[in-house]
Amino acid sequence: MKRSFKTYTGTNVRLKRFHYGLLALLLGFTACKKELEEHPKSIAVETFYNTATEVETAVNAIYPPLRSTNIMGSYLSELEPYVDYGDARGSFAVLNDFQGLNATHISRTDQAWSSFYLSIRNANLVIANAPNGKDISQADVKKYIAEAKFLRAFNYFHLVRSWGGVPIHTEANLAETDVKKSTPADVYNLIVADLQDAETNLPDKPAQLGRPSKWAAKTLLADVYLQLKKYTEARDKSDEVIKANKYALVPVATVDDWQKIFSGDAGVTTEEIFYIEFTRQSGYGSIWPMYLNHPGTKLLRQGGYYGFHSYTTNPVYQNQDNNDLRKGLWYVWNIGMGPNTTLNKKFIDQIATNGAGNPATWYRYADLLLIYAEAASRANNGPTVNAMEALNQVHRRAYGKNPNTPSSVDFKLADYDANSFLDLVIRERGYEFVYEGKRWLTLKRTGKAQEIIGAVKGKTIAEKCYLFPIPASEFNFNKALDPTKDQNPGY
Repeated sequence: MKRSFKTYTGTNVRLKRFHYGLLALLLGFTACKKELEEHPKSIAVETFYNTATEVETAVNAIYPPLRSTNIMGSYLSELEPYVDYGDARGSFAVLNDFQGLNATHISRTDQAWSSFYLSIRNANLVIANAPNGKDISQADVKKYIAEAKFLRAFNYFHLVRSWGGVPIHTEANLAETDVKKSTPADVYNLIVADLQDAETNLPDKPAQLGRPSKWAAKTLLADVYLQLKKYTEARDKSDEVIKANKYALVPVATVDDWQKIFSGDAGVTTEEIFYIEFTRQSGYGSIWPMYLNHPGTKLLRQGGYYGFHSYTTNPVYQNQDNNDLRKGLWYVWNIGMGPNTTLNKKFIDQIATNGAGNPATWYRYADLLLIYAEAASRANNGPTVNAMEALNQVHRRAYGKNPNTPSSVDFKLADYDANSFLDLVIRERGYEFVYEGKRWLTLKRTGKAQEIIGAVKGKTIAEKCYLFPIPASEFNFNKALDPTKDQNPGY
């Protein structure tokens, strides 16, 4: 199946645009704090949630904020300067010093905050109103609420990791503007509860391309448990998904074969657990490849901003085995910053003229295997046979070998203890997830950020780098927040 907007939405583009327009009109989409308010007299609440089609349309409205430039541009572009494998140029260059955000970048994180909360708001409307539908089965109600809770959890998981404690908006306080800042623990409690509901009530297979299944919920829950240092739970939940045999690594034999995973033409692969989908149609493409490509390469037909790059002298690049096909995604291209400058061709699209079709690969099978490998080792205070096998599957595939067959590139269990195996997992994650928005979150979670950034770049990370600032607009509208006490350090 090729990726298309039709398969993502379950309806045709014209009808989808009508649904979004209708929902925007009925639900009163506006900016900033109004996005979080429900108007009880709205005709949508009274008449819009009565059938499965209407509720599904409301569920569809949860996705566009996650596909927006605010997330695929502003959010990802604020995570990727804080990595060991690359650097940033232009307006992003200031972030190479790891001293925090200036006004330009604060504005970008504010935009991401707004989109995450808009998606949450739309999820809350479904959770609150779907049970009141008069012509919808209880099975459908549970399914759609589970999808809304999965997406609400996904949003809050990004918020809590990048902003820390945040105001919790649920279906229970839709009409409230003034909502106090919750602790990270409270946010995680909501995330876990939502995902436990989702893994119970989501379908075994996604309803359409780009929608979550119960296995996506279990994978996200395993990642949350890993973040919470609940290693036994993370191991068991990820193992549950592995043993279900629903997914497998996509084999690669050449550097070009990575496009079997990351291209807009890849279709539904065995590796896809939960992606946000895009299409090449104008207004529905992904902006993220623009940040990674240069117009002169012709790898992205739209051109490119080439905001993120690296160098052949970068220690991460130098230490990576030349036989690792992931290293081959880097190529030398002088962007005016010296002949050793490299760009990465993971996300390219030589067809699209109005937005690339590459998916946002939030969770793929490689994520699951490395979540399991780390969790199993931490729970055991040292790597197990299964933990090493999970990591080796990812490693073998990177060398063009059968992921499920022992090979000459395998790491040996006897060579690693708890600490060295953790370092190995972190290194493998670094090679595997280049420019997928995951590296900085991994470095923070493992407490390795300063050690690794210091070793590779010789930089000292300022405290204010670890959390984005809560937007000034939030303090202006939300009177339950104190701009002095509730703002994150350094801002």
